[in-house]
Amino acid sequence: MTILRLPRKTGAVSVLLPACLVAGFAGTPALAQQPVDNQQEQTSQSGEPLELPTTEVVASADASAGGLTEPYVGEQVARGGRVGILGNQDYMDTPFTSTAYTSQLIQDQQARSVSDVLQNDPSVRVARGFGNFQELYVVRGFPVFSDDISYNGLYGLLPRQYVASEFIERVEVFRGANTFLNGAAPGGSGIGGAINILPKRAPNEPLSRLSLGAEDGGQGMVAADIARRFGEEQRFGMRLNAAKRDGDTNVDDEKRTLDMFGLGLDYQGDNFRISADIGHQYHYLDQPRPSVYLRFVDPIIPSTPDAEDSFAQPWTYSKEKQTFGTFRAEYDFSDSVTGWLAAGVREGEEDNRLAVPTYNGAGQTSTSMFENVREDDVWTAEFGLRGRFQTGAVSHQWVTSAAIFNSEERNAYATSAAFAGNLYTPIDVERPPYAADGSGGSLSDPGLINRTRTQSLAIADTLGFMDDRLLVTLGMRRQGFDVRGYDYNSSDRTSSYKRYENTPVAGVVYRLTDEVSLYANYIEGLVKGDIAPAQSGTTPIVNAGEVLSPYVAEQIEAGIKYDGGVVGGSLAVFTTDRPFSTVENGVFGEGGEQRNRGIELSVFGEPLYGVRLLGGVTLLDAELTKTQDGLDEGNRAIGVPRTQANLGGEWDIPGIDGLTLTSRVIYTSSQYAALDNNVEIPSWTRLDLGARYRMVIDDHDVTIRARLDNATGRDYWASTGGYPGQNYLVLGAPRTLSLSATVDF
Repeated sequence: MTILRLPRKTGAVSVLLPACLVAGFAGTPALAQQPVDNQQEQTSQSGEPLELPTTEVVASADASAGGLTEPYVGEQVARGGRVGILGNQDYMDTPFTSTAYTSQLIQDQQARSVSDVLQNDPSVRVARGFGNFQELYVVRGFPVFSDDISYNGLYGLLPRQYVASEFIERVEVFRGANTFLNGAAPGGSGIGGAINILPKRAPNEPLSRLSLGAEDGGQGMVAADIARRFGEEQRFGMRLNAAKRDGDTNVDDEKRTLDMFGLGLDYQGDNFRISADIGHQYHYLDQPRPSVYLRFVDPIIPSTPDAEDSFAQPWTYSKEKQTFGTFRAEYDFSDSVTGWLAAGVREGEEDNRLAVPTYNGAGQTSTSMFENVREDDVWTAEFGLRGRFQTGAVSHQWVTSAAIFNSEERNAYATSAAFAGNLYTPIDVERPPYAADGSGGSLSDPGLINRTRTQSLAIADTLGFMDDRLLVTLGMRRQGFDVRGYDYNSSDRTSSYKRYENTPVAGVVYRLTDEVSLYANYIEGLVKGDIAPAQSGTTPIVNAGEVLSPYVAEQIEAGIKYDGGVVGGSLAVFTTDRPFSTVENGVFGEGGEQRNRGIELSVFGEPLYGVRLLGGVTLLDAELTKTQDGLDEGNRAIGVPRTQANLGGEWDIPGIDGLTLTSRVIYTSSQYAALDNNVEIPSWTRLDLGARYRMVIDDHDVTIRARLDNATGRDYWASTGGYPGQNYLVLGAPRTLSLSATVDF
């Protein structure tokens, strides 16, 4: 029996197959959808060369037969990505908009975390969690908590506050409501979009990569990326990533330490595929610069401090340790039906001692210490079936799935009395004692305070007409919430919440030409309802403890997509209505509404050989259409700019092989910092510059990279709010020079 070795390619698995089976490739589900490569010569029994088509099996983060979507020209973004339970889709064939940022872009920009990658997206702005250092992403004017980003389609598995880039193969940004596609985010965000992280897999060629880096503040970095495929057919893959960062940042007295480890495994069978990941991250911030609270009554916007200055107290820190694991398998029952199963777990520990100042005017601040300890246990699972069939001239691509999520949070906290300070001439104070009545639970043994369980069933069919030039997607998800709250000290149940809701979807995309698609969708977002507090401000609540029904956000969107071969992009128009709670005559209930309407343009590609572009513009009108007593009705929401614009460029210098210059401009217009719209933070523009040089030394590929973020040294408030209803300020990062060298052995 003659054996045929398929050609090796980066990101693909070479498989040894009997030559007599080549003619039957089309009937093998794992291979039938793969592109035919250049012909390969092989000797026949008579000694004459035979020209045989070759096929490659693609290693996949989500264990799918098709593997990752191909990079678009320029390799900064992909041609598409995961569209929830609908699976991987080319961007021209879906009635939604999304962008998948590639590992090439992540490496070339020396991205440290998810937020560094999302700085490229005109629909996203990066903020911070309320009172802590959690990354928070604002998509189309609505928050996505870092708790609510998904890992290979599963919620709750990634480190909760900060995700190191070394874990990431791609960052997929879905724009718009998405509960049908992904299920409701368990943390209560995600109305404006979703973020999914794809893990790394072993490429076809052996990989041994070492990276060293440094920042001018004193931060150092070392990372290793090792991958191999094993077995006679190279069906089994293993990829190991490990990194350490340590040292001072460019903010005075601030230090950062990060240790991470990630192991990705996969197996590619003829009709069975499996992948698994194990990850661990330790992240420690010493004396981190906090946000700045504003008073709710007559807030005052402080003038911007120097971006390198710190107003942190010397005894503050934030420490996080997270360990997680995932498993995903896919099996082809036939040529037309595939099933999948995915599951994951995470254990997390956090320890924070914070001191966030409230600005009172004339430089004066009032600050209290807040210390807390948190432990998380999360497990989640999903399984489903997808397939295809034909009814006359109409094609059908159907999918059904079920998902469950469970988390338990243990927490304890302690606070201190307030102490005075100054934002511009900070005063170090001794760590204050805990207040007698300002604690909950035991810091040494935190108790259970929250248990959240979600479950859902979903079904959809994409109907294809006119030889699939017209695709219509119809579907429904039945989503359930079961949330229980417990007292910090007694562990008694204080609240209970169990609600179900149906969320439909209807989308249509029409391939007008090979280069142009028109699309529209109606889709809903869903977040768990609030539990009525004992009081709101100084107003007692007469229905304290009552659980509100889930909030249903409604979105309508239409747009056009373009694929010119070397330049692609999309233009979208959308409106999203999101309810929120209010208090009327002492009764807590659903009565408010925020409407975000916008126009969104994105572009990417390589319009000229050696010149790459990535960016776009988002125009947003975030209006409070219903408010308590109509007081702020018609005003703009806190922290949502009218204009967001990004433009990044790369230029391969002619005549100097391997040298590339890069630049990126980020513009964010002014943002209101109060519901009455009486105060706002100014607009800001940031310029980032960079260069890289690729060369070969002793047969080893070497890449030197340099990046200067905030090249002009602009001092600015980067965001206000982020967490709903809050108006705290986050100071933008100072000018930062990053250098790195990567060697492939």
